[in-house]
Formats: sequence, C-alpha cells, structure tokens
Amino acid sequence: MGLEEQQEEREVLESIFPDEITDISENEFRVLIVLDVERHEDDETEQPELLLQVTYPEAYPDEAPRLDIQSPPNAPKYPHFDVQEDKEQLLQNLYPIIEESMGMAMIFTIISTLKELAEQLILDRQKVEELERETEAQKVEEEENRKFHGSAVTRESFMAWRAKFKQELEEEERIRQEEALVDSKGRKIAKEEPRITGRQLWERGLVGKIDEDEGDDEVEQMEKLKVEA
Repeated sequence: MGLEEQQEEREVLESIFPDEITDISENEFRVLIVLDVERHEDDETEQPELLLQVTYPEAYPDEAPRLDIQSPPNAPKYPHFDVQEDKEQLLQNLYPIIEESMGMAMIFTIISTLKELAEQLILDRQKVEELERETEAQKVEEEENRKFHGSAVTRESFMAWRAKFKQELEEEERIRQEEALVDSKGRKIAKEEPRITGRQLWERGLVGKIDEDEGDDEVEQMEKLKVEA
C-alpha cells in the first residue's frame, strides 16, 4: 500500500514541478526551490535557491520521509542565506509538519513550508540589518546635532568660561597699554604725569603756599631796592 501512495504522490509532484523535480531512483528525488525575497531595485543578484532531497522509506507515508537540504551546484552565495549553515534550523522546523501529516502524502506541504521558512529567515535578517543601519544613522545624526548645538551649559562650565574670558580681557588690556608706550621706532615713551587741575591744587592745599611764597619774594626784592638806594 505504501508503494502505491508513493507513486501517486510522485506523479502529482511531477505535474506541479515539471522543471524543478529530478528523479534519483525509484524512491528518491530532488526538488529545486526558488525563494522569493524582496530586493532593492538596483539589486541584480539572483534569487536564492535550495534543493530538497526526499527519500521514501518503505512504509511511507506511515513513516516519515528522510529529508536533506542542499545547495544547487555552482549556486552564488546569497548575503542573507547559507544552506549549509541554515540547514539544521530549517529541518528542525519541518518536524512538526511531518508529525501532523503522518499517514498522508506530505511532500508538497513540506516543500511549501520549507519555502516559507527560508523566506522568513531571510526577511528577519534583512530587518535586523535595516535596523542596524537605522540605529547607526541615528547615532551619526545625534553626533552631528551635538556638534552643531554644542554642549549643555552648566553653572560650573559657565563660571570656568567667565574666569577665562576675564583673564583674556585683562591680558589684552595689558598688551594694549604696553604697545601705547612704544613709539614708531620701538623706543619706550616716558609716561607723562597727568596735569593737575586748579581744583586739585586747591584741594591739596597748594594754592595758599604758592601765594605766600610769591609774597615773600616781593618783600625781599623791595627791601633790597631800599638798601641800594
């Protein structure tokens, strides 16, 4: 009974996959599965492919088929899918389907499920890669914004800036004053004493002294003239 069901299933599979199925022996064959994955418009890489090799045990479908996943000969390496690395994970995910389908023809279901599993695996990896790019782009944008807006001002940073600014102003003033005391030939100019106003003379008590000194001189001159006469 198992052999009859196997032959019937193979005939159905050959009608569905006329160009994808290849017989190896009476109870063994391969099916080429082409994955449909989303690609960018400028992405010219070919769609990833894999081979599902099926071997019927004598009691199939009451006994699970023996499965293997292989890479087609000379198949280019796809950036998000590697048959050798992903084979075990895909096969393990097929076991529940096999258990549910025991006693029935299940190869078409296995092929469809394997195709969906592989495409989802690629999609998940594409999403992770896209998220990493977005995260990296966000970090770059935040860094650029930080450079544009500068660091946040705190009391400590402001006080430090103020002290430095005041010191720079004092240094500029000192240099300006030194340059003002040098002539065009580089010689130092004697610092001119500021002129004292009449009010300052009076406040310092110098006005009366000057008047008295001048009065004494006049008296002495008058006495001298009398003696000479």
